[in-house]
Amino acid sequence: MFRFWGSQEQQAQPRPQEGSSHSWYPPPAERPHSPSQVSPSEAAGIIALLRDKSVDELRKLLSDKDAYNQFLLSVNQVKIQNNIRDELRKETLQLARNNLDKEPQMMELRNQCQIIRTTELAAALEKLNDLESQKEEILKFYSPASFINRLQDAINETDKESDMMNKQLLDQEIDIGTFVQKYKKLRTSYHRRALIHLAAKTSPIA
Repeated sequence: MFRFWGSQEQQAQPRPQEGSSHSWYPPPAERPHSPSQVSPSEAAGIIALLRDKSVDELRKLLSDKDAYNQFLLSVNQVKIQNNIRDELRKETLQLARNNLDKEPQMMELRNQCQIIRTTELAAALEKLNDLESQKEEILKFYSPASFINRLQDAINETDKESDMMNKQLLDQEIDIGTFVQKYKKLRTSYHRRALIHLAAKTSPIA
């Protein structure tokens, strides 16, 4: 059984002619040997349990698997290990149950993430594209070439208004005083824009 039985083990060993050839327990040379897992105090406690047993009881432990298991389960160290194992098993089962209980919540979170990817992200990308388009339009609007074109349009519009003013005067639709005042203002604006247009066209940034 245990490697730490001492002299009591020798008394418990059956004589060769009395040994059972079909004993389930392995011979002493093949028994597991892990003394590092048993402290001296624990070994002394087990030896004390074995010392109180008769030779017949010790023989039964060696030949009867059920008797051996029953004795093993009665040892305090084994009870403690079994209790620890049972507690770990309970904690593992509880963690598994907790994970299963959280499965619907995890599914909901995955669904929400999918919705965000397919809707909110798509909306954000669309908004970003709109902003990019607006930026391009603004840059285009304030580019030197665009400024010159708008200035040319303003010059043409002013020149057209001047021609209309001349026609109104010839058709006597306005008096000479009103004509002079408005016409002077239009031509001043026309020449100012024409000078700016010329300067912009000859500028290096154009």
